[in-house]
Amino acid sequence: MSTDNKFQDEPCFVISVAARIVGVHAQTLRHYERVGLIWPSRTGGRQRLYSMADIDRLRRLKTLTEDMGLNLAGAEVALKLMNRIEELEGEVKQLTEAVKILRNQMQSPSEGTRGGRPPRPTSSPQTGR
Repeated sequence: MSTDNKFQDEPCFVISVAARIVGVHAQTLRHYERVGLIWPSRTGGRQRLYSMADIDRLRRLKTLTEDMGLNLAGAEVALKLMNRIEELEGEVKQLTEAVKILRNQMQSPSEGTRGGRPPRPTSSPQTGR
């Protein structure tokens, strides 16, 4: 884990600072929270605190709405799709690594394998034959 990502989800910015960083009014952030687009942390005194991950999401929201002309519903759908793409890319990366490991194992045969291939099962687990 890198130092940059270590504090990505750590709430540390009050609403006025977060609004200034993103370049929107604090009331806009309150509205985004009311409609469920962001979920800032709260202190014991109910003060909103935004993390760097929240700031990144707000920047994407601002780009989608102001620069690309999407309404908030469209921006919400786009954000969900972007998050899903990131999840799938992570899965692809994990699967690619698993395939590399399996290929390496097949290329260097170990005990109990024939020609780098796993042994054939003697019976099918489903049929018992």
